[in-house]
Amino acid sequence: MSKKNVLCFYVAVLVLSVWSSAQVRTPDQMLINPDPKDWVTYGGTYNSHRYSQLKQVTAANASRLQAKWVYHLDGMEELEPTPIVLNGVMYISGFNRVDALDARTGNIIWKYQRQPASATRQRGTAVYGDKVYVVTSDSHLVALDARTGGVRWDVRSEGGSTLAGGAPLVADGKVIVSGNRPNGFIQAFDAVTGRYAWTWTAVPTGEDPAHATWGGATPAGAPIWVSGSFDPELNLIYYGTGQPNPQWTGLSRPGDNLYSDSIVALDVKSGTLKWHFQNTPHDVHDWDSLETPVLVDATFRGQPRKLLLQANRNGFYYVLDRTNGEFLLGTPFVDRLDWATGLDQKGRPIVAPGHDPTVKGTTTCPSTMGATNWPPPTYSPDTRYLYVVVAEGCGVNVITSSTVPDSGTGYYESPHAPWQAYVRAIDVLTGKRVWEYKAVRSNHYGPGLLSTAGGIVFAPEQFGQVSVLDAKTGQSLWHFNTGDVITAAPATYSVDGQQFFAIASGTNVFAFGLSDSR
Repeated sequence: MSKKNVLCFYVAVLVLSVWSSAQVRTPDQMLINPDPKDWVTYGGTYNSHRYSQLKQVTAANASRLQAKWVYHLDGMEELEPTPIVLNGVMYISGFNRVDALDARTGNIIWKYQRQPASATRQRGTAVYGDKVYVVTSDSHLVALDARTGGVRWDVRSEGGSTLAGGAPLVADGKVIVSGNRPNGFIQAFDAVTGRYAWTWTAVPTGEDPAHATWGGATPAGAPIWVSGSFDPELNLIYYGTGQPNPQWTGLSRPGDNLYSDSIVALDVKSGTLKWHFQNTPHDVHDWDSLETPVLVDATFRGQPRKLLLQANRNGFYYVLDRTNGEFLLGTPFVDRLDWATGLDQKGRPIVAPGHDPTVKGTTTCPSTMGATNWPPPTYSPDTRYLYVVVAEGCGVNVITSSTVPDSGTGYYESPHAPWQAYVRAIDVLTGKRVWEYKAVRSNHYGPGLLSTAGGIVFAPEQFGQVSVLDAKTGQSLWHFNTGDVITAAPATYSVDGQQFFAIASGTNVFAFGLSDSR
């Protein structure tokens, strides 16, 4: 080989090497801009759109969907995790457990089981590089080798706090988890080493001005048991918080009770609170704000904005500026809403009298179950609709004493306004309802949703029906009966060129794909 040819050869090798190196993405990049064939976080992507660019299944061919495989998880009950899929491997989790499956066939690859076994509900796992993360019933965070299921590290929650069942969120190289005892909190650990990074507590200390919003009472409650969203550009994570305690009566906690029933934005590096927005001040109906914050960039009233959308359990749909928490829009997304007459210019509810729980019982709409709840919505950038699982109906709230602050309480369905479940499409910029789909037989919130570039909404139901809807019109395109309750949220992914949809139902995971017939 001549010197000239040798030189050309080494130049070519160098170029190929540089090109190959450029194609190797870091674990953070794989989460910021995931491959459409995968489903790598609880919300599908950091913005929690639950939208997939996959479009093999469309409104035109959805009727050809069929069950491709079913996997049973022995010892579990009413599974709630969203499947995580990376490079053809599906990870299904519960407290103390992860099953790794061939996502094409449903065959098991490996299983991790920590003792004691637990059937307690848990909503998912997370992946980062070659690790899979699971939360345990004794409040440990465990990192597993994604290839073998071997334990890479195992750490206890900081301060002995109790971790909840929300799926971990990996952001900025940290595993973010949350919990509910002694009160609501969020913690971060280094994703590689497991080293503790920071804790943010949802109930304020004496140095925080928010402490005064408890009227002299000791702040309590605000549990956090659902995963959040992440904006890598702002380096902020967004979570909802739960109700104040005592849960049903505010006699002993006069004031707004921050940071309960709020949407909070935290700096992911330090855990510092950057802003908060409280949906339901001084809550006495258990209307937590744990519904998924959905992040959308759009022109709002003529101005480019980084928006945060939330359909809240209290019956109002909110649009906030996610850079600073500014309230931009709020409107009811249910017909039955009587506890407030509207929202003021800052988004604070204008409370109607006569809806505090009583010994006799007080009927309020929506019910404590909520106009919606933790089952996550989906946003389609194609239609610019937010699709939400909605429950119309009212509830009766009861306390056992009108003078004892911590008296026993309860709620039940109003016999005069029974619950009914819907899927509703909401125009994100106006809050107007575009269409609704009445559930086949479900009357209660149950599963979450997803949408795709194929123009469809995958919409499971509480009592086991799986439906596919036309994203533009809400028309029903296909049904399947899993035969068991569904209280989970779906995922979609592709293996070997075939698109699948996966959903947990009862103690099984179902995967659906198009039939081979044309």
